[in-house]
Amino acid sequence: MAIIPGMTELTRPYWAAAGEHRLVTQHCRGCDRIWHPPLPRCPHCHATELDWRPAGGEGTVYSYTVVEHATHVAVADQVPYVVAIVELAEGPRIVANIRGCAPADVSVGMPVRVVFEQVTDDVAIPQFVPAEGDGG
Repeated sequence: MAIIPGMTELTRPYWAAAGEHRLVTQHCRGCDRIWHPPLPRCPHCHATELDWRPAGGEGTVYSYTVVEHATHVAVADQVPYVVAIVELAEGPRIVANIRGCAPADVSVGMPVRVVFEQVTDDVAIPQFVPAEGDGG
């Protein structure tokens, strides 16, 4: 069993890109800034002329926690697992799991890179692995 993310009109482009194993962030055509998570207006200048830009998928662990007790039956067989805030090289921060290493090996500042967990034919979820690991 997999947890399928809730998709809205606002987040559909993000999830469509993830389904193609691409990481994207929202971009303001007015002030040329990017951010995550998706918003209906630019959080910097409040413009509504927005598009999506590719992100390189490299970043560092900004913060994290180790989940010891499953919060949903779909992840009961995965505990313990790491939920992290990853600061992308481009600047925005994204919440994702850290895979490909033991929870005890995760640390703040650890370099990571994106991989995609295919949960259905159309849905893939961005996850991160240690940058030096093969994890993909």
